[in-house]
Amino acid sequence: MRTPWIVGVLAGVLLLGACTDPSEGPESPPPTPDVSRAATTHQRAQTSPSASTAVVAPRVLYLGDSLAMEAQNVLGQELRRRLRATYTSAPYSGTTLCDYLEGTGKRSLVPDRDKAAALVRALHPDYVVLQFWGNAWGYTWCMDGISHAAAPQRYFSRYRADLKRLTDQIAAAGGERRPRIVWVAQGPDPITPDRVRRVNELYEERAAASGDLVADAGGTVAPAGARYTWTQYLPCTAYEHEHPAYCTEPDRDRTALHLGKDYLHFCLAPTTSTPKPCPVRSPGILRMVREITRVIGSS
Repeated sequence: MRTPWIVGVLAGVLLLGACTDPSEGPESPPPTPDVSRAATTHQRAQTSPSASTAVVAPRVLYLGDSLAMEAQNVLGQELRRRLRATYTSAPYSGTTLCDYLEGTGKRSLVPDRDKAAALVRALHPDYVVLQFWGNAWGYTWCMDGISHAAAPQRYFSRYRADLKRLTDQIAAAGGERRPRIVWVAQGPDPITPDRVRRVNELYEERAAASGDLVADAGGTVAPAGARYTWTQYLPCTAYEHEHPAYCTEPDRDRTALHLGKDYLHFCLAPTTSTPKPCPVRSPGILRMVREITRVIGSS
């Protein structure tokens, strides 16, 4: 039987905006977030005119649900700093794959201007990063009421079909300059660990079929040797030891990944009723976006 705090999280966690770490470095003060378009943030990189390297800076588009909402600023900072990328993000909390499909009309939480294919046609990205926890309880209108709890096989079949539809729409929109998709594998879930495992397997399956990529960002927030075991804390990494703001409990050689009452999000500030990037440094977010950045830089 689910405990009361879990029921509360399940009822509202994907409906609320999460947060993103705004710091360019561990000592930098957080800027005031721009929430004029709370659900959609467009950020463009500035390439230094003095740069002498021959590396081609990628154009990256980042879409997803509340996990992407909370991480969007940090991912943009990492991509700009490490790859000199041009970056655009348009996450919407509470969404799943079908929300970004064209043809869903009013039955979607994503407006037509920010559908995946529409943004690909407008921005011509080299990479489209897609991060979805995998909305499992049928809240999103476009899921037609299909939930993992009520009908797991229908849920997985629908998820697989939407993976292909979204891939096909992105590919068609890209035309001869088809962007590579980076599917972000999710971290452990204490409520439905097998569901997350299956969703990640579907990402792997789709990437292999279409020549795309998977970034196992979720593996960076799981215990060593226990990929699908959820934990609130992990031992501090070498980077976190070097930057104490990210090693939240140095006396115990560990850092916090989640707040005590939110097993899903990685922002160490409470979620709010207005979706927005995370306003505080959060080790789980940084771990995940560094892995996404590494995969893009290595491809």
